[in-house]
This record gives sequence, C-alpha cells and structure tokens, in this order.
Amino acid sequence: MPTEAANSPSAAEPPRERRRRRGRARARTEALLHSLKRSRRVKANDRERNRMHHLNAALDELRSVLPTFPDDTKLTKIETLRFAYNYIWALS
Repeated sequence: MPTEAANSPSAAEPPRERRRRRGRARARTEALLHSLKRSRRVKANDRERNRMHHLNAALDELRSVLPTFPDDTKLTKIETLRFAYNYIWALS
C-alpha cells in the first residue's frame, strides 16, 4: 500500500520544471518575442493614427456646418463640441 511520502519526489532529486503548452502554442525565443511586440506596437500605432484621422475629419465636417463669425478662425476640438452643443440647444 503506497503512502503519500512514497509518491512525492525525494529531497535528493531536484524538482523538474515542466511547462505545459496549451493548444498549438510554440515556445518562443527572445528575438521572436521582441519582433512580435514590435509588430503589435506598430499595428496599435496605426490603429490609433487612423482613429485620430477619422476623429479630426469628423470635427472638420462639424466645423463646416456650424455658423462662425470670422471664417478664418478655426475652433479647437473642445470649442467645436461646446459650440455645436449650444447651437443645437438654441435651435430646439
């Protein structure tokens, strides 16, 4: 009848470090991890740049329909949003 002590590794043996991989994941080298992180960062920067371009284009469109007194004055982002809010409120 085996006891729990018999099933546990003895103190003389160093514990084995085994990493279990799930699914199809592969062990990655430092260089591969570095290039993956870099490519993810580049993609994230691209997404952020596109997001800001779309936001700025939308704000430019909004500025074009808002009545402003001096046409050469460009409203800031927050001024545009506040002016649009107040303009809609005044119209209703």
